[in-house]
Amino acid sequence: MKNKKTKKTAPSIDKWLQEAKSDPEALKEGMYLVHNGIVRQTSRAKARQGVEDDDVKGMDFDYDAAKVEQAIAETKKMEGVFHARVWLNQGQLELGEDIMYVLIGGDIRPHVIDALQFLVGKIKNECVKEIEKK
Repeated sequence: MKNKKTKKTAPSIDKWLQEAKSDPEALKEGMYLVHNGIVRQTSRAKARQGVEDDDVKGMDFDYDAAKVEQAIAETKKMEGVFHARVWLNQGQLELGEDIMYVLIGGDIRPHVIDALQFLVGKIKNECVKEIEKK
């Protein structure tokens, strides 16, 4: 993981969707789901476990690109999934800034929902380093 201080420019989801729909595999797809994770004021401990905690002021965020690519490849092997794309920010992020975008395209709703949950979970649990600043 690199320790960059500069943030990245978020992608255009409209452009991502245009590109996905122009792919030959798109004819097999019946839906797309987009996940947009952002830096929130409520700490992870408070949001997930209800633990009283100080508000978040920002976040240091980094990721392992090879692990992300591996997670995308695994997702594309899931039943009914034909498209998976990820963008991750990097550096010192402020409240409200984008952390990640994930786009999944597939044949039917259950396959696409499962793939989105799988990929976002894999990224959050195995590929990134998030340090909340309080």
